[in-house]
Amino acid sequence: MLIKPIVFSAIQPTGNLTIGNYIGALKQWEIIQKKFFCIYCIADLHSLTIYQKPNILNKNILDTLAIFLACDINPNKNIIFIQSHVPQHTQLSWILNCFTYFGELKRMIQFKEKTLLSKNNNINIGLFNYPILMAADILLYQSEKIPVGKDQIQHIEIVRNIAKRFNSIYGKIFTIPEKIINSHGSSIMSLLNPLKKMSKSDSNSNNIISLFDNNDIITKKIQNAVTDSDIPPNIIYDKINKPGISNLLSIISNITNNSIQNLEVKFKGKTYNNFKKYVIEHLCIFLDKFRKKYSKFRKDKKLLNNIIINGSNQARKKADITLNKVYDIIGLYK
Repeated sequence: MLIKPIVFSAIQPTGNLTIGNYIGALKQWEIIQKKFFCIYCIADLHSLTIYQKPNILNKNILDTLAIFLACDINPNKNIIFIQSHVPQHTQLSWILNCFTYFGELKRMIQFKEKTLLSKNNNINIGLFNYPILMAADILLYQSEKIPVGKDQIQHIEIVRNIAKRFNSIYGKIFTIPEKIINSHGSSIMSLLNPLKKMSKSDSNSNNIISLFDNNDIITKKIQNAVTDSDIPPNIIYDKINKPGISNLLSIISNITNNSIQNLEVKFKGKTYNNFKKYVIEHLCIFLDKFRKKYSKFRKDKKLLNNIIINGSNQARKKADITLNKVYDIIGLYK
């Protein structure tokens, strides 16, 4: 029997997921589960780097699991689990702290950006240490492949560096993970400012398409989405000179599985209004189907709880193997 390479990926259970989250992560998860042995994590511990209302976080965790299922991620073929249900993540994270340099963490772009956005400079250590817990997440399962967007490459590099540093001292304990880069859908951009990434935490909801937006809201948001003032209209993919149109092309290409090249031919000589009507129509069809599937799964709490229990049990067994090796090799008494 052929052993499939192990893939690890995670999503935080915070806020409404966007069409960008679907294209950049969940769609890729559905595709790669056919080729790899996938371990998918609901990263509730990572979400605590900003304050979460307890009742909302609790609800969001089950919401996120139902979203996975609605996106055709199969719990019978993959391990799906909640991060906090597997204590080995935080146990390994502390050990990896001792093999990580302060300067490495200080150079992380995401940390720098969030520090600049902080009004009172009270940045918690969880945000600073975030990459180390991420390293523990990945290394616990001897993950071989990590799906990432282009903006996440630095995070994988620090994981690789920590693993190599540990291995150089103690031998080959950790697998050094390789990147799977999603080049086509990893950077779905804001609708009103296509120079910045679409984010579920955006303060302006008109910048995003939520997976739960109804048809009227989708229509309004796409109608107001930035294009350009070219006369005559030119519907082509040119991220530098036409970021708005390029963003809409990327979204609808991923939703319909129609290539950008085919879409360019289809809309050659057509108006931006014609193109937006097409985007609206197919987004509404796709998200209506998604919401119906989501609603069915979200109502079945018994199913969700069974998936959580089974997934967490499987994850703990796998995590224990690596953690025991680490404890033995570094000399901790058991």
